[in-house]
Amino acid sequence: MRIQSFKSRMASRAMMAGTFLKTPAYELVEVLATSDLDFICIDMEHSPFDRGRADACLAVARALDFPVLVRVSHFSSETVLQALDMGAVGIVAPHITSAAQATNLAKLCHFGNGGRGFAGATRWAGYGKQTMSEVLSQSARETVVVAQIEEPEALTNVEKIAAVDGIDGLFLGPSDMSVSMGHTDTNSLDLLNALKRTGAAAKKASKAYMTFVPNAAKAAEWAHYGAHMFFVGSEHGWMKAGANSDASGIHRIT
Repeated sequence: MRIQSFKSRMASRAMMAGTFLKTPAYELVEVLATSDLDFICIDMEHSPFDRGRADACLAVARALDFPVLVRVSHFSSETVLQALDMGAVGIVAPHITSAAQATNLAKLCHFGNGGRGFAGATRWAGYGKQTMSEVLSQSARETVVVAQIEEPEALTNVEKIAAVDGIDGLFLGPSDMSVSMGHTDTNSLDLLNALKRTGAAAKKASKAYMTFVPNAAKAAEWAHYGAHMFFVGSEHGWMKAGANSDASGIHRIT
């Protein structure tokens, strides 16, 4: 079962490939679920997903036992609750800069006093077929929480963020980190040092470590810093690359 094993695979630091979903279309989830990808992440931060279209994508993913994370536009009790209830296996929260923020994020993603509101009749919970105890056990077994490290302030606090109970993984955002450091590309020594420090913090805390890469070659390079989960481009990039490759080939025909 892909969804049931996803959190344990993360924790074991298995090598995994995923991508961001930018187009709010459930048909793309259906297609990608047949691929060799280990997961996808619905990008509600930078893409035109509304609740209804995210819900349709997550319904298909659950039906096909395909792990789908959701990167929320911002982390709040409402955005986190809705994504998890709709069927996301976990939350990717952007711009986490302190242990206090990470602690609040973890609290909002899990049931308990002041945390995720309990409902047993959601898609994620099986529409009422489980007992309260079973739903709580499912959350502990399945729900993952990922903090994005994207600013120098976050890097300063990364060891403390990684140590927060309930944070399952760190995501180093190479573009935002580079821009926030004053760079115009992702080739700086500053970024490589950030990748290295974040990787060391994740390893020390026994947490998963992931980042965004444009392709497998860059993943192989950045794996040396401890990354083992890679968000490889998006379906936009893959469609354009395939289209451009074939178009160029046809244009060269004489």
